[in-house]
Amino acid sequence: MARKNYTGKDITVSFDLDVCQHAAICVHTLPAVFNTKRRPWILADAAPAEEVATVVSRCPSGALRYELVQH
Repeated sequence: MARKNYTGKDITVSFDLDVCQHAAICVHTLPAVFNTKRRPWILADAAPAEEVATVVSRCPSGALRYELVQH
């Protein structure tokens, strides 16, 4: 599966299901952004970009990555 991007106004979060170890740190830490029961399951604008980046950086597998949007 290819890496999929979820773009918000200040941050783009990408996800690769093939890399994910399902530790669920993202879902438990920031459920407003990461919710597997909804489609799309990542809403990059549901929290400040800094908070999203902090949670993404805690992903143990690297399945989640982020890039700040340049304005």
